[in-house]
Amino acid sequence: MNFDYSETQKMVAESARDFAQQYILPHVMEWDEAQTFPVEVFKKAGEFGFMGVLVPEELGGSGLGYHEYIAILEEISKVDPSIGLSVAAHNSLCTNHILSFGNEEQKHRWIPKLATAEWIGAWGLTEHNTGSDAGGMNTTAVKDGDDWVLNGAKNFITHGKSGDIAVVIARTGEKGDSHGMTAFAVEKGTPGFTSGKKENKLGMRASETAELIFSDCRIPDANRLGEVGDGFVQSMKVLDGGRISIGALSLGIAKGAYEAALKYSKERVQFGKPICEFQGISFKLADMATEIEASELLLHKAAFLKNEGRPMTKWSAMSKMYASEVCVKVANEAVQIHGGYGYTKDFPVEKFYRDSKLCTIGEGTTEIQKLVISRNILK
Repeated sequence: MNFDYSETQKMVAESARDFAQQYILPHVMEWDEAQTFPVEVFKKAGEFGFMGVLVPEELGGSGLGYHEYIAILEEISKVDPSIGLSVAAHNSLCTNHILSFGNEEQKHRWIPKLATAEWIGAWGLTEHNTGSDAGGMNTTAVKDGDDWVLNGAKNFITHGKSGDIAVVIARTGEKGDSHGMTAFAVEKGTPGFTSGKKENKLGMRASETAELIFSDCRIPDANRLGEVGDGFVQSMKVLDGGRISIGALSLGIAKGAYEAALKYSKERVQFGKPICEFQGISFKLADMATEIEASELLLHKAAFLKNEGRPMTKWSAMSKMYASEVCVKVANEAVQIHGGYGYTKDFPVEKFYRDSKLCTIGEGTTEIQKLVISRNILK
């Protein structure tokens, strides 16, 4: 076992840290207040290689693995989790779905544009009536000659308005049949494909979340990803990697909130000494630090298995579930340590607190992670 980052991993983390400090930090609250999705920042992230982290170099990507991916998301999310969330969704959902299940023509057609952020990617599984119950989706794709006609809507979709291409899962069989859904790539500008309501959210406000709407949207069979009926199975495999993404996002939030609280506790003086010297505060910091370390170890175990191509569904669910719950707890304690100042927008912990909650919901709720874990350990 080796718990040290390699030189490459250290360089990647440092590059992401510098990027976040230079291009994200000065605008965090401006973007949050206005709910601005800063497309130009993602174009810049593409120049740094952060939008095609897991994509092979021959397809325009960085050719890195999941340990480096965690480092990038962690460093960006320590500064602004909203940007971390969008980087994660672009990489692990849309791009990774095409990379994992597209044919060679499809990969060469779309992946280089996504890996460089020439195009922003979206991924559509969730619907208004289906959250955890994805198999009950109503969006349909009906074969018509050499084309498919899509009708329905997806909601809570990251980059639902600004995305240039969306991977969409639609029902091609009976409702509830895990082999009755198929994946398609739909390009922006396709007739019948529009975006709907943009959500007004508690947190992650610079990461765009909106509806995708399909009204007699006709796409060629060449846009089908994999075999007919494989869409749901593909999605579950994509979400295995996606859970590592949200775990890394959670780790970044937890570290950002913890570091802010640690700094404040050393500077804030009450009763003649820094508040970190009071056991009530120092024990909070001890718990926070320990649980962050445990989150990081779980994440890198899942990353190791993913890189090796070994079964890792249980580990990705464990790491996502634990890291996301820890980040909510740590953000809450960070606000508490700041006292009244933690409730103001003058300190970063207020935003970490609002942003953290999404991590226990997105890409599979905590309850769904427990279901996945229990099914795996009871096999």
